[in-house]
Amino acid sequence: AVRVGLSLSSLAWAMAKPLLKIQRYFRRKPVRFFSLILLYLTAGSLVFLHSGIIGDNFPGTRGSRDSVVASELGGRTSSDIRGLGIMSRVTRRPARRFGPRWARKSGHEESMRRGGDYTSSWNRALKGRNAKDMEDGRAKYIGCYIDNTQKRALRGVSFFDYKKMTVFRCQDNCAERGYMYAGLEFGAECYCGHKIQASNVSDSECSMQCKGEKSNVCGGANRLSIYRLELSQESARRYGSAIFKGCFRRPENVTVALPFSAVIQNMSVDKCVDMCTEREKSLAVLAGDRCYCGFPTPLFSLHDLEDEDMCLHRCPGEEFESCGNDQFFVVYQTQVQDNRCMDRHFLPSRAKQQIALASFPGAGNTWARHLIELATGFYTGSYYFDGSLYNKGFKGERDHWRSGRTICIKTHESGKKEIEAFDSSILMIRNPYKALMAEFNRKYGGHIGFASQAHWKGKEWPEFVKNYAPWWASHTLDWLTYGKKVHVVHFEDLKRDLFSQLKGMVRFLGLNVSEDRLLCVEGQKDGNFKRSGLRKLEYDPYTTEMRTAIDKLIRTVDAALKKRNMSGVPAEYMPR
Repeated sequence: AVRVGLSLSSLAWAMAKPLLKIQRYFRRKPVRFFSLILLYLTAGSLVFLHSGIIGDNFPGTRGSRDSVVASELGGRTSSDIRGLGIMSRVTRRPARRFGPRWARKSGHEESMRRGGDYTSSWNRALKGRNAKDMEDGRAKYIGCYIDNTQKRALRGVSFFDYKKMTVFRCQDNCAERGYMYAGLEFGAECYCGHKIQASNVSDSECSMQCKGEKSNVCGGANRLSIYRLELSQESARRYGSAIFKGCFRRPENVTVALPFSAVIQNMSVDKCVDMCTEREKSLAVLAGDRCYCGFPTPLFSLHDLEDEDMCLHRCPGEEFESCGNDQFFVVYQTQVQDNRCMDRHFLPSRAKQQIALASFPGAGNTWARHLIELATGFYTGSYYFDGSLYNKGFKGERDHWRSGRTICIKTHESGKKEIEAFDSSILMIRNPYKALMAEFNRKYGGHIGFASQAHWKGKEWPEFVKNYAPWWASHTLDWLTYGKKVHVVHFEDLKRDLFSQLKGMVRFLGLNVSEDRLLCVEGQKDGNFKRSGLRKLEYDPYTTEMRTAIDKLIRTVDAALKKRNMSGVPAEYMPR
C-alpha cells in the first residue's frame, strides 16, 4: 500500500511539474501571459466571423450561384437576369452597418430600383397575413396576367426582394405610392401601376411561391398575379412615375404661365412627362398634340379643378389615356423636385419670442413642421430630441428649445407652467378618434410604422385609450386657458385647404407670405412621414364604452372653443 501511494504521488508530481513551471514563467513575464490570452481571443473571433460569412453566402462558386438564381427565376439565363438588374443584388448581402438605431438604413434600401421600396421597416403585424385576408380587406385579387420585359403590364415603380417578398408587402408599397394595382412576378418582383396593359391568362400559370411566404403565390415566369387596391381618398393616381393632378382650364396667358412647350407627334403621357422631366420642370401639361412644361404659379395654381370629362381626348400614341385639348389641359406632376421651397436655414438673428407648435401626440405635429419649414425657409425646433427626425432633415431638432434659432418649437406639453413659457402658439387639433390611433401606431410601430394586430387586440389598446383620451381634451383646454396668444389649426382643415391654412400659419409667425413658395409646398406636402393608404384596420377598435367617453370629451372641447369666439371642432368630430 505504501509503494502504491508513493507511485501515485510521483505520478501527480510529474503531471503538476510542467504546470508549475508555466505558472512561474508567466509570473515572471506577465506581459507575455496577457499577450497569449489576447491572441487566443483574437483567433476565436476570426473563426466565428469566418463561419458567419460562409453562412451568409450561397455555397459553391460564382457559377453555381448563377445557376441557383436562374433556376429560381423560372429558367432565365444569367445574361437575362443581369438585364433586369437582379443578379448582383440577389447574390450579395449588403454590408452590416453599425451605429444608433435611428441612423441605420434598412437592408431593403440596398435593393431599390425604379422608385424603390418605400417602406422603412416591417413590423410583426405583417406576419400571418395572406392574400385571402387581403381580399376581405383592402385589396382584391383579379387574376393572372401576361408580362413582358419590353412592355410591362404595370408601368409604375417596381422593386424586388429575393428573400422576403410577400403579397401584402407588395400591395402596401404600391398603395403607399397611390397606385391602383399591385402585381407580383417570379416570387420576388413587385410591380405597381394605374392601368393593366396586358391580357389575362389562366390562374394556373401564376404558380410560383412568394419568397417570403410559401403559402401564397407571387406570379410566375413572365406572369403577374395582380391585385386591385382599395385606396384611401387622398392617395394619388399615377402614370408611371408621374402623379395625375387632374383636368384644368387653359390659363389666360398660357405662354407666361407655362413658358416651355412643344408639339409632339403621336402624343402620349410618357412623351410629355419625359420632355418636361428633361427640362427639369415639375408639371407636364397635355393639350392635344402640344405639351407644356412649368411649375405651379398664381397664373396656373391647380386650385380650380374641372370635371375630367372636359379633358376627354384620346392620346394618339396611347389608347388608354386622355391628352386634353386646346381649352382643357391634363396635368401630371413629374418626379422633378420643385426647388423653390427646399432651402432651409436657421434664423439669421435670435428670435425675440418663443412660439410653440403645440399638439396632442398623433395630431400631425411632424407634418405641420415639414410644411412650415418649406413655407418659411426656416427650421423648426423641438422641446424634445428625436434622433430619427433629425436624421430625416429636421436640423432644428438638436438645438435647445430656447436657442432662438428656430421659427417655432414643437411641444406636446400641457400645464400652466409649461404653456406660459411660450409667448404665443399654433395649436394643432385633430379628431381624437384619428389622433389616438395615429399615436398608438407611432408608439408601437415608429413614425411611419404600424402597431401589430397583437397590440390592437391585446390589453395595450384599451389601456392606451383609457389614459390618452382624457389627455386629448385636457391638452387643448390647457392651451386655450393658459396660452397668451393662440392660433388654432384643425388637422382636417389643413389637409382640405392647405394653401389658405398654411398661409394663415405663416402670417401668424410674423413672416411675409410667398405664394410661389406655398404652391411649391403643395406639390411636396407629404414629406417622409406619411403612412400607407392601404394598411388599415379591418375593424373598428373602439368599443361602445370608449366612444361614449370620447364623444363627451369632443363636446367639451367644442364648447371651450366657441366660448373663446373660435369656430368649434369640424363637423366630422361630432358624434352622430
